[in-house]
Amino acid sequence: MKKLLQDTIVQRPLLCDGAMGTQLMLAGLEQGGCGEKWNVTHPERVLAIQRRYAQAGAECIITNTFGGSRIMLNRHSNGSRAAEFNKAGVAIARQSFDGRDGYVLGDIGPFGGLLAPFGDFTEDDVQSAFDEQAAALVEAGADAIIIETQTSLEELVIGINAAKKAGAKCIIGSMAYDVTLDGTNFRTMMGVEPEKAAEFMEENGAHIVALNCGTGMDMQRALAAVERYKSATSLPVMVQPNAGKPKLVNMKVVYDETPEQMVKGLMPLLNAGANIVGTCCGSTPEHTRAFRKVMDEFLESKGFEPVGAQREN
Repeated sequence: MKKLLQDTIVQRPLLCDGAMGTQLMLAGLEQGGCGEKWNVTHPERVLAIQRRYAQAGAECIITNTFGGSRIMLNRHSNGSRAAEFNKAGVAIARQSFDGRDGYVLGDIGPFGGLLAPFGDFTEDDVQSAFDEQAAALVEAGADAIIIETQTSLEELVIGINAAKKAGAKCIIGSMAYDVTLDGTNFRTMMGVEPEKAAEFMEENGAHIVALNCGTGMDMQRALAAVERYKSATSLPVMVQPNAGKPKLVNMKVVYDETPEQMVKGLMPLLNAGANIVGTCCGSTPEHTRAFRKVMDEFLESKGFEPVGAQREN
């Protein structure tokens, strides 16, 4: 029987995949288009992206369902197809491993608004949307649910509760932090510090605490986040830092860290106890491939069999 994700990562670290949105746009998705719809209309393009990450050595693939809640999909007139898009996303991610062992992480991103009284959506609205999405992801066979790019504990707990209700085997809560203007600290847009987030996630039933994205959250900041998380919780830690800082070049957003530059910060992360390491905005399968090489060196040093990058067929 397949080990639970949270049990595997306490024995050895795993490598997750990288950015999806930028890869979809490179594959032809129009700016502002519904990437989740591609799980049904262009599954071969989504599969090609995720297969490249798996072949580069990723052991965890996050589904193409970041904006897959009914609330988000309603903005593209696709709300009624939420379950269909999410189930297809799980199937594609599973297929990307080409029969090899791997973990599919069902992705629930932010609902894209503010909760009442500051916004137009009630907790019941968001709970219903997340319940529907989580149920579809779990029913389709996701190994874990990741509630990601969260900035408020109020929305995060709605996602955690949805995952629990759906019977998710593993629940990951992932916050998006921003470095303060003076560079001395980082917290979410809603003012949540890593220690508070970690304590909250453990209290509410998450199995893994994580971070992804955010402003200025590079490898060095990810290392600080791992240390801060581990000071507040005994749960495993997952990190997905950005590929450096975004710059506008010829009217396109470009991230400034190459795989060779970014991977220099990986060994400190592993030595600090990061249990899952992936990459976020601006990264590519080549970043994953560079990470795989260093992670294999780390595994060998600890007496584990290296995974090795998978060759393309």
